[in-house]
Amino acid sequence: MSFSNPQPEQICALLKRVKTIAVVGYSPKAARPSHAIAQRMQQLGFRIIPVRPGISEGLGEKAYPDLASVPQAIDLVNVFRASEYVPKIVDECLRLGLKNIWMQENIWNEDAAARAQAAGMTVIMDRCIMRDYTRLCLG
Repeated sequence: MSFSNPQPEQICALLKRVKTIAVVGYSPKAARPSHAIAQRMQQLGFRIIPVRPGISEGLGEKAYPDLASVPQAIDLVNVFRASEYVPKIVDECLRLGLKNIWMQENIWNEDAAARAQAAGMTVIMDRCIMRDYTRLCLG
């Protein structure tokens, strides 16, 4: 079975429910897509939690080395790591009981997505969260 993303109206409904986004692979460098997209989503009203070892904060929020260290509820995990890291991130999401994972453009791992879906997670792959939110929900 091949993976397909949820329909556009399902994606918009998910994003309208989400309040807190953990950004795995967040970069403190303003020129990096993970920084710019997280910053824009924050400006649009989402709470952004940077997840990256070695930094203490990002965009005015405390940063955490991994998802397990985040003390508050996470509505969506937004992944800015290379596709080969996705299985480990999915494993952590499943261990923590997280319900939604979004892999940015060019990030794709069908096996990990199938495992996440089988466990009841909503999975979106190879799409830009900011572009989808502005086009599908604000457009």
